[in-house]
Amino acid sequence: MALFWCTEALPLAVTALFPIILYPMMGIMDASEVCIEYLKDSNILFIGGLLMAIAVEHWNLHKRIALRVLLIIGVRPALLLLGFMLVTAFLSMWISNTATTAMMVPIAHAVLDQLHRTPTGKDVEEGSDNPTFELQEPSPQKKETKFGEKDNGQVHPVPAASLEPTAQQPEELRFSQGMSLCVCYSASIGGIATLTGTTPNLVLQGQVNSLFPQNGNVVNFASWFGFAFPAMAILLLLSWLWLQILFLGFNFRKNFGIGGQAQERARAAFRVIQTEHKLLGPMTFAEKAVSLLFVTLVVLWFTREPGFFVGWGNLAFPDKDGKSMASDGTVAIFIGIILFLVPSKIPGLTPDPENPGRLKAPPALLNWKTVNEKMPWNIVFLLGGGFALAKGSEKSGLSEWLGDKLTPLQNVPSPAIAFIICLLIATFTECTSNVATTTLFLPILASMAQAICLHPLYVMLPCTLAASLAFMLPVATPPNAIVFSFGGLKVSDMARTGFLLNIIGVLVITLAINSWSYPIFNLHTFPSWADTNNTANCLATTPRP
Repeated sequence: MALFWCTEALPLAVTALFPIILYPMMGIMDASEVCIEYLKDSNILFIGGLLMAIAVEHWNLHKRIALRVLLIIGVRPALLLLGFMLVTAFLSMWISNTATTAMMVPIAHAVLDQLHRTPTGKDVEEGSDNPTFELQEPSPQKKETKFGEKDNGQVHPVPAASLEPTAQQPEELRFSQGMSLCVCYSASIGGIATLTGTTPNLVLQGQVNSLFPQNGNVVNFASWFGFAFPAMAILLLLSWLWLQILFLGFNFRKNFGIGGQAQERARAAFRVIQTEHKLLGPMTFAEKAVSLLFVTLVVLWFTREPGFFVGWGNLAFPDKDGKSMASDGTVAIFIGIILFLVPSKIPGLTPDPENPGRLKAPPALLNWKTVNEKMPWNIVFLLGGGFALAKGSEKSGLSEWLGDKLTPLQNVPSPAIAFIICLLIATFTECTSNVATTTLFLPILASMAQAICLHPLYVMLPCTLAASLAFMLPVATPPNAIVFSFGGLKVSDMARTGFLLNIIGVLVITLAINSWSYPIFNLHTFPSWADTNNTANCLATTPRP
């Protein structure tokens, strides 16, 4: 399976189905046991989170949010970079990285077109309408992988008029390159902040729950956000500084648009954003309803079982140990079902033109046709295949064997282990699927941690975050490929920029795992839930720092 995932000889989801056939034939697991792994709670959370993401996309709420934030931040060069990075990172926390990038890149190019054009009175007064705003990614692209995953490396370019820079000055070309890269990089960075933001995060949760059933739901939405959001914010800020230095230079006075002609051009570009925002019109009932349900979903996720206070899940639906019986997946599906119930317009006495004498009910916020078109079902199977692979490794004794072989690492300092893992995964994920990378490495790292009496999450968390550091190659992740397809970039541009960004990302992850992650996940001690037959001596010994 590792060979097929790396070479993509078959579609990733098809390879993920191998355990259903091979495990019963090899006597590793019964067929019914294997099949259960394909629809675990993490898969349900994935589906529920995507239902909300599809609703946000369907009603164009993400475009309204993007334009509104850009109006607030402004269009001076350095601030424009920051604005696009903040908007893209925020949107990719909740909806597909691919869809976020496909929406933001045309907006970026339209603004750049105005910024680099010699302003006329009409431009400054009204702003010119730009057709690139109307570009929408085709359905194959929308149906591509969820949250930073690759779909066999096939990313279809947006079929629009060529947006390659024509007769641009070198300085303008550099800024256009920086703007394009800031969008795809911030889409990958933003996805790490939430549990549903990118698929590797859900792989981690599923693997932890599969390998350590007694873990007490240690990785949930609230605990993950507390750990990953600060890392995302630091990495995003450092990325902005690096892109600004590389593509705008050290002239900060110029970067912030202080100057006569620059201010005129900025005003023209600002008018374009303003015009497009006005074209959206006032918020519709559907947009308001989706916004309310979105906020409700996030609040319910955070307050279900946060750990530092008693959540509503512990109070309303406790089990015999006082833990919440409702999971993050329960919440996501609950809100998802409501999306199919709430009408998209205020119900009124609207006659049905096809059936005179009858009233016509408004359509719901979501319908199954829309969901079926935009839901990446292949990732559900890919996640399930990863969970089945991990369970089979445990049942067959492969995990225990691997752990025994890795015991010499006990003499290596823990921070060095985490740093080496980050570098390894960040390199590996440039060439292979993000999900396949985490799926292959997490069970091995969990076995290693048990063998050397190290908290499993101390090595599994860096692996998961590092899988999103796919910055160097166009084929590394769909956002990179979308940006590359718009033109104006060479592979060398992306590789040069992404190389240092990968190093920065590894350092930020190393900082995160050795600082604020300790109190969140209690990494100081070897947990009792990770104590299995081959690690029984870990609880009796002094835990590694």
